[in-house]
Amino acid sequence: MLMEMARMSIEDGLVMQLHVGSFRNHNTVIFERFGKDIGADIPIATDFTAAIRPLLTTYANHPDYHLILFNLDETTYARELAPLAGHYPAVKLGPPWWFHDSVNGIRRYFDQVMETAGLYNTAGFNDDTRAYLSIPARHDVWRRASADWVAGLLVRGIVDEADAQEMMRALAYGLAKQAYNL
Repeated sequence: MLMEMARMSIEDGLVMQLHVGSFRNHNTVIFERFGKDIGADIPIATDFTAAIRPLLTTYANHPDYHLILFNLDETTYARELAPLAGHYPAVKLGPPWWFHDSVNGIRRYFDQVMETAGLYNTAGFNDDTRAYLSIPARHDVWRRASADWVAGLLVRGIVDEADAQEMMRALAYGLAKQAYNL
């Protein structure tokens, strides 16, 4: 099914996303009483390296294929996803998601993935939440945490001021626009 979805995304010019690594509705009592999507979802380890290889081998070098990967297990970002995004032209990393959508989670994300994947192999920050009232706050946290991370690079002399400004524009706006072909 994934192979067919990838083929169709090339044909349609759409961006394919995979949100992986969640054990849904873990608390049976809560699920039975209130139903799905109540917040009883727990991160699980996922094997991307072997499991996604057939998809990447077939499509990840195609110029019209675009794949954004998300995961709830943050150790997977550093161990598997950052190297995949750093290698395959079609792969970008989605932003820290769900439990890691916080100042500390975003900081860990930057520390774990940027050196291997590179800034421009990430999708910036997008939002697919159903909690509409949280969207402005979540984007504000992303921008502030991004600015803190980039400022650290500037202070340490890793980037100059012009590069820092370019990186911040990319993190706040440009990466998401580019990743989703907007």
